[in-house]
Amino acid sequence: MKDLTDLRLVMESRYPIVVLETWEERRALDLVRRIGMQQGRPVFSWTIVEGLRRLEIENAPSQRHASEPEAVLGQIRGNAEAGIYALCDFHPYVENAPRIVRLLKDIALRHDTVPHTLLLISHAFKLPPELSRASTRFSLSLPDTEQLMRIVQEEARNFTRESGQRVRAGREALDKLVRNLRGLSVDDARKLARGAIIQDGAITDDDLPEVNRAKFRLLDMDGVLSFEYDTANFAQVGGLSNLKAWLERRRQAFLDPGAADVPRGILLVGVQGGGKSLAAKAVAGLWHLPLLRLDMGAVYNKYFGETERNLREALQMAETMAPCVLWIDEIEKGLAAGDNDGGTSRRVLGTLLTWMAERKAPVFLVATANNIERLPPELVRKGRIDELFFVDLPEAAIRAEILRIHLSRRGEQSSRFDLARLAARCEGFTGAEIEQAVVAALYSARAQEQRLSDAHLEQEITSTVPLSVTMAEQIGALRAWCHGRAVPAG
Repeated sequence: MKDLTDLRLVMESRYPIVVLETWEERRALDLVRRIGMQQGRPVFSWTIVEGLRRLEIENAPSQRHASEPEAVLGQIRGNAEAGIYALCDFHPYVENAPRIVRLLKDIALRHDTVPHTLLLISHAFKLPPELSRASTRFSLSLPDTEQLMRIVQEEARNFTRESGQRVRAGREALDKLVRNLRGLSVDDARKLARGAIIQDGAITDDDLPEVNRAKFRLLDMDGVLSFEYDTANFAQVGGLSNLKAWLERRRQAFLDPGAADVPRGILLVGVQGGGKSLAAKAVAGLWHLPLLRLDMGAVYNKYFGETERNLREALQMAETMAPCVLWIDEIEKGLAAGDNDGGTSRRVLGTLLTWMAERKAPVFLVATANNIERLPPELVRKGRIDELFFVDLPEAAIRAEILRIHLSRRGEQSSRFDLARLAARCEGFTGAEIEQAVVAALYSARAQEQRLSDAHLEQEITSTVPLSVTMAEQIGALRAWCHGRAVPAG
């Protein structure tokens, strides 16, 4: 009903041209038909295949003589009776077509005497600037949580009716499926709900990865925005005690829909391989929220304006998934200050900063960066983010904990090893380097057909030159910058 009311108000505002971008053509045509019947105006639909056809008259014949775009516009311009015309997939005929543009403009200019309304319905429509003052845009609303639940329940009933089997579904899995259908149209949500059900007659957590892969393909977000299935928990993260405590104190405030001051996000700065990415994943795991990853490199497009549009659509997608965690890894690579790209990076920064300041949806931003000096100062200041954390190289006790975690994850009893001695030997190692030492030692032990021992681990640690040595100057500069400017994460 909301779409019906809103579209009627738009049409009553006497815009000659209404651009309606949607994949749901049938739903859009039904709304137009109902509005025409309410207003007592004739309603026509047009396609290049059928030509003109009365929409509010059942089984009305097609006027195939008006199937060509120029012919149909000429007929509309010459018709003295005001009508509503829904032109489907008209977008290819407007580009580089001066006669078509002129006919559309003529119809718009005569709106005061013959108030035709043209609805240009397409999945995407770029209107020529000559028509911008005579047009407006309208978007169909997306189904809310209640509507999505009804769709899933309807598909479950359809499955039961067709197969004779009752759909198995736990409440938690059902809620997760509905939450992950957010941002889809009615038709697309119905398709994915049906696909999740018919595979095995059940709705389980196992359905969610494929549902989300299909969803991002439908939304053309594949590559720019991805759904991360492998979230972590802080039991898998060594150290970072300050960050863990900070997040724990704010968890309830973020998840409470009535909270006045909702946490907005954090920036994690530190040495490569220090655990920033794992910490970002662990935020989602700690708060039991979906984790979305925004690839700033994939946002960029060679065509003017497309980069900013990609970012806006990705951020809008994140809002439809709310509450969620949005992770931007190595953010400095997409927002480095400079004007060598025609100003694109500055426009991208402006788009992101505006969203960070004005968003209402509960999307918690976790940005990670290796080089803080490449980030623009506007991004780092308080108000844009809640806190700036510095992830330093782990101390001895934390290195021992990281060793324990990675040994345990690979089925090794950590009590068999002298973790304190090994931790001392890998001073200056990042968490990633410690993990790789464990992996390499396991390979060596298996190649020798031996059980993993301290000797295997010590050999790999000794043969590794850590990043803190090869990039000592850069890491020293990063530590100096963060001292007094960032909160230690550990």
